[in-house]
Amino acid sequence: MLKTKMTEILNIEYPIMQGGMMWISRAELTGAVSNAGGLGTITALTFSDPEDLAAEIRKTRQMTDKIFSVNVTLLPSFRPVNYDEYLDIIIGEGITVVETAGNNPERVIGRLKDSGITVIHKCTTVRHALRAQELGCDFISIDGYECAGHPGEDDVGGLVLIPAAVDALKIPVIASGGFSDGRGLVAALAMGAEGINMGTRFMMTREAPIHQNVKEWLLRQSEHDTMLLLRAYRNTERVARTPDALRAFEMEKNGAPIDDLRSIISGARGQRMYEKGIIDEGIITVGQCIGLIRDIPSAGEIIDRIIEDAQKIINERLVM
Repeated sequence: MLKTKMTEILNIEYPIMQGGMMWISRAELTGAVSNAGGLGTITALTFSDPEDLAAEIRKTRQMTDKIFSVNVTLLPSFRPVNYDEYLDIIIGEGITVVETAGNNPERVIGRLKDSGITVIHKCTTVRHALRAQELGCDFISIDGYECAGHPGEDDVGGLVLIPAAVDALKIPVIASGGFSDGRGLVAALAMGAEGINMGTRFMMTREAPIHQNVKEWLLRQSEHDTMLLLRAYRNTERVARTPDALRAFEMEKNGAPIDDLRSIISGARGQRMYEKGIIDEGIITVGQCIGLIRDIPSAGEIIDRIIEDAQKIINERLVM
């Protein structure tokens, strides 16, 4: 049994959180993670209509009676987002844990805290974590340079960033970026974190709504097969080296304005790739830990394996 502040405060069995992933963090995956003892997460902005988010929350509740969270990402977007409408749904549906990510959560945290919601803010620097703590966030999920999606612009790896955040903060820290197995969980706990947040590992599960062609292609990738895109626009994103990603990178390198890249990097194009399995069409956000992933099990099998391996490491290798 691994009890930490994360398991105690969030009322979950294991200190493992499923990351909020656009198009992927839906009811099937979220419910499976929560049923297995972790914290499943729905991504709010997957749904362009807030009422569709409400339907997904209700669908998830049909799949699990355990706690799950909703991710609200605060980043520049090609489509306008009315965050108040999403908060209306989250609060009205009785969600008790919300992960905010991206920009400063000040615009949403007041309503969340006033509604008694536990707020986990994901960020990539200690200075942003301190500001989130000052605003009233309950947890910080600190995202190292290895992560999928947006690693920020400072390029500090988790081995340094996680303990730096733990040292600086008074609220609990969840380690994010590069975690995929029991070794990572033990390392995170050793660095002072209260648990781990995993996205890429949960992408590679049977419940993840991604075409099998995409999953099998990702299985063949190594830790060298990710790249940083959109750095010139200070909106850096770690992605797999798909043909579209390489095409967009060449345009960026040649000074193209970001609007010229829109047709290639749009979320709708990525969604089609996940649905149809055509690797040549779309961007896949994926972390460097893709090089550690060798199979496509269920989400429950992943969590069971991580806990078993972590306990074995603690019992057999860390005995003084």
